[in-house]
Amino acid sequence: MPGSVPAADPGRRKAVAMGRGDSTRSLGDPEAALLDALFGQSPVGLHLLDAELRIARVNAATPAMRGVRMEDVLGRPFEEVCLPLLVDGPAVASLVRGVLESGRSVVGHVVEANGSAAASLGRFYEMSAFRLQAPSGETLGVALTVVDVSEREGGRARAAVLNAVREQVGRSLDVVVTCQELVDTLVPSFADVAVVEVVDAVVRGEEPRPSPLALDVPLRRAAFRSTGDTGAETPQAHALGDVRSLPFPTPYTQALSDLRPRVVALDDDLPWLAADPDRREAIRASGAHTLLTAPLTVRGTVLGLVSLYRTRYPVPFDEADADLVVQLADHTALCLDNARRYTREHTIAATVQRNLLPRHSPSRTALETEHLLVPAEGVGQWYDTIALSGARTALVVGTVAGSGIHTATLMGQLGTVIRSLSAFELQPDELLARLQGTVATLAAERAGLPPTDPLHHQVLAADCAYAVHDPLNRTLTVAGAGSPALTLVRPDGTAWALALELSSGSPLGTPDRTPFAASRFEVPDDSLVVLSTHPLPAPEAVGRSPGTDLLRAHADHSLADLRDAVLYALPAESRAAPAAVLFARTRAFPAESVATWQLQSTPTAAAAARRHVRRQLTAWSVDDETAFHTELIASELVTNAVRYGKPPLELRLVRDRTLTCELRDAGVAAPHLRHAGPGDEGGRGLFIVGELADDWGVRYSDDGKTIWTEQTLHAT
Repeated sequence: MPGSVPAADPGRRKAVAMGRGDSTRSLGDPEAALLDALFGQSPVGLHLLDAELRIARVNAATPAMRGVRMEDVLGRPFEEVCLPLLVDGPAVASLVRGVLESGRSVVGHVVEANGSAAASLGRFYEMSAFRLQAPSGETLGVALTVVDVSEREGGRARAAVLNAVREQVGRSLDVVVTCQELVDTLVPSFADVAVVEVVDAVVRGEEPRPSPLALDVPLRRAAFRSTGDTGAETPQAHALGDVRSLPFPTPYTQALSDLRPRVVALDDDLPWLAADPDRREAIRASGAHTLLTAPLTVRGTVLGLVSLYRTRYPVPFDEADADLVVQLADHTALCLDNARRYTREHTIAATVQRNLLPRHSPSRTALETEHLLVPAEGVGQWYDTIALSGARTALVVGTVAGSGIHTATLMGQLGTVIRSLSAFELQPDELLARLQGTVATLAAERAGLPPTDPLHHQVLAADCAYAVHDPLNRTLTVAGAGSPALTLVRPDGTAWALALELSSGSPLGTPDRTPFAASRFEVPDDSLVVLSTHPLPAPEAVGRSPGTDLLRAHADHSLADLRDAVLYALPAESRAAPAAVLFARTRAFPAESVATWQLQSTPTAAAAARRHVRRQLTAWSVDDETAFHTELIASELVTNAVRYGKPPLELRLVRDRTLTCELRDAGVAAPHLRHAGPGDEGGRGLFIVGELADDWGVRYSDDGKTIWTEQTLHAT
């Protein structure tokens, strides 16, 4: 029976006698009295073990003595009495035996109580042990002290959880990823099941609603995790990504209403479970015994809700855990708000950038185009195709360093400047020089911002390539800022990577302003032109041009198929490099849509020009009003060229999307639009031209200038 002392066990009889003490002896022996008082009054658990690690004396403050009589434990082996109460009993037994054998003391060793007893749930004890020796050196046994440090260890565990959340949550500027980081950190160290639900508008980056949250506001289940699995087979009330409002009334809606956490002991008799049958079934199937739910709020607005459950972990949540979850929720809510703001800015920037780009590649009579944007973090890409006079087309690709709305705005500014400068018929190198001046002005404005403005420290840098395709002369004129690449595949299959032949200037915005230079190439009809801001790497032998074999193999495919083939062929590491690429296939301009005449620089040249124009427009079935206007335009242009220009004179009509009338002469004097007075006999030529034409301009070349006009063609 427990408490009986077998006669054959003299060691235990001796230990029982020592444990009971002798009051008579104690009254006459001060040292013994002090020892008895220590064991009777110490708040610290004390053990005396003999040389065979049997309990020789123990006090009531020892955890093993709770609800146990002294006679039941004295003389019994330490392992038999105490170790079943500990989670890692064998390790503690080995530790105590090592102290007995080696004499090396153990101080402050923390052990966890076995949770089989309700009174021991979540208890931690700090144990110290040292060997007892007689003056003669004989080993008498081991002395143990045991202190309940559950509160201290619980605080440490909670602090560790809080530190882990602060380190692990918020590393990504993505709302859903941030929610998943939270549940991954809390399970299994703090909870067995964790669920995060976020207001659906927050996931899209929209501004959250102020508290209290309306009952009809939908929440998205953003993250879920449970102990010991990935969540695939764990019962859930709703699947990840599910969007719905919470049933009312429940602890979840109450927490979102008053913004206070809730600790709820779960059982089948709770009335609020009937309001949410799906959640009730999931709770019952998981075996959860405690719920802790808290709102995710920042600056008085509700972002979502975190719900934690304990199933396998025997200790229920308490108010200290609720205080901890409030701190975790505050940190997570701040990270979610940062991610929401980034999502909103990224969405706005992406929308602005998307609206800045051409919706569709415009159709040209002599040119077909497709584009490829290889996105990369911290760089914005854009492209453009601009219709120019004389059936020509400008091809533009560019990248801007940075990200966000400011980068998208800068891309829009540069694109607008390029389109405006292209209207002045500038050569590509001249256009980039003017663009460099604009970028320098924008950089100066950025440098003038307050130092606290993040944009003040952001370098303004951009790369750009500008090319002009002339189908009538079958040429391509290119200039670049940065390191543009040009690849040309001719109809016979020969491919030329012309990146090394491009005379490129320094990137836009850099202090080193290398002069820009234009390069001109002959481009036969049915050729393939690939223009990019940076050379595209390709898995080919060293020394070969990037992608030429691939381009030759797909030269006869559609440009859309070619674009996809180039993207798929890029090495994985190269897809992180930013690039804006334009694919263009040249076509022959219809010969019957162009008429050219050489004119003599004589007073009769204007009359000859009118006859040529009348005859050609009649052949093209142009309506009478447009034909009459074109005769006047040609007459005035020729008259001005005879008077102020230099021979030879060349008149050309081009019928494309518009009707273009061009007059080229060898002079370089710029024509000016004048407003003649009532008594002036001249000075009205360009004024008449400007009134009759929809648009007009001048472009210069190495051998002179060309004055052109454009008119809309009407159906006859």
